[in-house]
Amino acid sequence: MKIALCGAAGLLGSTLGPFLSLHGHDVMTHSRGQGAQHRADLSDVTAAYELLNKISPDCIANLVGLTDVDRCEREPNQAYLTNVRTVENIASWIRQRQMPCHLIHISTDQVYDSTQIHNEDQVTLTGYYAISKYAGELAAASVPSTILRTNFVGRSRCAKRTSLTDWLFSSLSSKTPIQVFDDVLFSPLAISTLSEMIELSIRNKPIGVFNLGSHNGMSKADFAFAFADRLGLSNSAMTRTTTVNATQLKAYRPKDMRMDSAKFERTLGIKLPRLIDEIERVTEEYRENG
Repeated sequence: MKIALCGAAGLLGSTLGPFLSLHGHDVMTHSRGQGAQHRADLSDVTAAYELLNKISPDCIANLVGLTDVDRCEREPNQAYLTNVRTVENIASWIRQRQMPCHLIHISTDQVYDSTQIHNEDQVTLTGYYAISKYAGELAAASVPSTILRTNFVGRSRCAKRTSLTDWLFSSLSSKTPIQVFDDVLFSPLAISTLSEMIELSIRNKPIGVFNLGSHNGMSKADFAFAFADRLGLSNSAMTRTTTVNATQLKAYRPKDMRMDSAKFERTLGIKLPRLIDEIERVTEEYRENG
């Protein structure tokens, strides 16, 4: 299958692109900047059409996103252009194409923020980032698409971006004092697991919005301490805090983003892992690479 991987030079794309190629797909990579085969600003409709006409993909995997929550609050129009207009242009191209083309659109767990494990209908939007990502979902849903709400952790293969676990590993290894949040709950997957699930979605093309996360979510603080424990690293420089005390965060962050991924499991006939097992999988990446 010929896949246009949009946003291929980012944190997820740097792992997903090689994974899809390894599994036999013809992957054409795109980035707004350097680091991919094709370069274009997909928020510009002419540039988007030119690129997609050139590639003529069977499937588009859209990873493009402005994920800096504070920047989305400061620059709501840029959040719209990146997280909504880009998807509108991709969907418009798919509609006018005579041959079928399926869209895999990556969304976020930050569309949730109530004290529960959320199913796909329990949306709560609390900032420009969440609003723009939800609007992008609506644009994606106008064509045959698989919309995946997700979060991920694991070793970055992107030279320009570090992951949550990269930051934890570096800080724990150097005994740099850090604070981790007790009041933020999530249910991420390992990047490697997420890549497997995206590839499965490309092959099966389920239609609709799906949560895609791990079972038995936990706070980011509990995650950090479990990560340190499994790596055998001292947690003496790590302290628990809450987002109320985090003055460096300018925009509001959701507190509970845990997801119920039963719909994805039923539709694809698989069982997603527990978060504690994903922590073990991620720590293996750091043990192997030092």
